[in-house]
Amino acid sequence: MKNLIIVGAGGFGREVFAWAMGHLDCGRLWQIGGFLDDHLSALEGFDYPVEVIDTVEAYQPQADDLFVCAIGAPRVRFDVCQQLIVRGAEFLTLVHPSAVIGCNVALGRGVIVCPQAVLTVDVTIGDFVIINCMSSVGHDVKIGAYTTLSGHCDVTGQAQIGAYTLLGSGARILPGKTVGANALVGAGSVVLRSVADGQKVFGNPAVRFD
Repeated sequence: MKNLIIVGAGGFGREVFAWAMGHLDCGRLWQIGGFLDDHLSALEGFDYPVEVIDTVEAYQPQADDLFVCAIGAPRVRFDVCQQLIVRGAEFLTLVHPSAVIGCNVALGRGVIVCPQAVLTVDVTIGDFVIINCMSSVGHDVKIGAYTTLSGHCDVTGQAQIGAYTLLGSGARILPGKTVGANALVGAGSVVLRSVADGQKVFGNPAVRFD
């Protein structure tokens, strides 16, 4: 049986632990072996049956390890995953059983789809994307690698989101709009006009914030 190692023992890492425990493959194909975190004391004060076993920098992946990266910040997630990939780490795509996945949905490596998320049809999700609880992704949407959708986001039909972008909680992207790479859409924002690479937008309607 494989050991699933959760990278990141912060709040989202603890949530991913709970989602992994409820997965049909837990105890059948893999078991949770622990966390990696640069703060070895990250779980102090919390009651978990596994520990932070090492830092990311120090850990050498083993042949029976699988990994899932539970770090919300896209660029930090990229840096951490690359450190492990060059050492041979194999990353799992983790989809919670309560998520709804429609026809012709392509999920990349290392993706996390959290409880009650909905991905409708003809959707393409890049590597290491996070789709948090109760977020929805409409038909013909494409989401670039390492992007994070926080909880309750709504990415509507034919929208496109670039790599390394962060959508805050409750953000909404209207049909056919594009959000570029390395962008930030603030919590509760409604994107009525496309967002360029690297832009930060906030509000309803979302406007650029420098």
